[in-house]
Amino acid sequence: MGGVTSSMAAKLAFFPPNPASYKLVTDEITGIITLNTYPHRENVEILKLPTRKGNEIVAMYIRHPMATSTLLYSHGNAADLGQMYDLFIELSIHLKVNLMGYDYAGYGQSSGKPSEHNTYADVEAVYKCLEESYGAKQENIILYGQSVGSGPTLDLAARLPRLRAAVLHSPILSGLRVMYPVKRTYWFDIYKNIDKIPLVSCPVLIIHGTADEVVDCSHGKQLWELCKEKYEPLWLKGGNHCNLELYPEYIAHLKKFVHSVKKSASRRSTCRRSVDRLEHTRRSTDCFEASRKSTDRRESNLRQSTDKPEKLKGLDFKPNIDKLEKLRMPFDQTERSRRSVDCLEKSRKSIDHQVERGRKSVDRLDRVWAG
Repeated sequence: MGGVTSSMAAKLAFFPPNPASYKLVTDEITGIITLNTYPHRENVEILKLPTRKGNEIVAMYIRHPMATSTLLYSHGNAADLGQMYDLFIELSIHLKVNLMGYDYAGYGQSSGKPSEHNTYADVEAVYKCLEESYGAKQENIILYGQSVGSGPTLDLAARLPRLRAAVLHSPILSGLRVMYPVKRTYWFDIYKNIDKIPLVSCPVLIIHGTADEVVDCSHGKQLWELCKEKYEPLWLKGGNHCNLELYPEYIAHLKKFVHSVKKSASRRSTCRRSVDRLEHTRRSTDCFEASRKSTDRRESNLRQSTDKPEKLKGLDFKPNIDKLEKLRMPFDQTERSRRSVDCLEKSRKSIDHQVERGRKSVDRLDRVWAG
């Protein structure tokens, strides 16, 4: 049942012009590709891009000399590049942007069959081309999705955190909700924009006609309520599903939005550069701190090595001095005893000498008396 419903939703979602409104013409000498319904313009390139689903889609790149951003436009369900050509040229001129439009698989001269997952592969191939072939950066890209094109636009936007902005023109909540007022998302539904838009980080502009009989204006209003970064919406009174570009407010509001996100992007870039500089400074300070800690460790080690002799002098040498002092004391006592003995010896000799002298004197007296 789910597969049948999903297939039916896909059939109601895609109405590629049949026959296609254009054919491709390739110049045999230069290899330049053009649309047979329009002459070659120097600032317009027609490309063939391979997708991861194995299809080859046709894309159109318009270059503006003063552009600072690029608009990646996913068109509605009943148009192709031949029908969108004039509008793309006008948007590029008035908004001063580079613009890349493309045909889904099965549309115009793109190969394959239209399906939800083919459109996801298609928009990815175009985005990849902008990055690799034209040097566009995520921060400078604005995604634009009209009607069914809101599906691949939001699917890609939800995966690009640094995207400059997104525009949703008569968007759908989901494929099934266009046909039935369901309150929940079913697994077999297609383009579940209601679940993806809260994941989009960039500013989002929503444009919807209040008299839209194909996709009710309530779809746009509910999506706007779910936006993470809302921008002033444009509800065109009396506008239907296919004529919003004819309202003067349409291009005026788009200009205002593009200018606004350009200034915001410039501020974010300046802020990011400041943060990067601070981070670089912090890393340099960290390196200095690491060096300082290393120096401190070396100084600490050196100080500890220097302190060791002091500790040895204070601990190891004092006990040795005490020991020497103790050893010296007996020697001093011996020396004093020896000196005392010497003194006694001298006294004894002196007494002996005096006795001897006395004895000699007695002997002389005896001789005197005898004579």
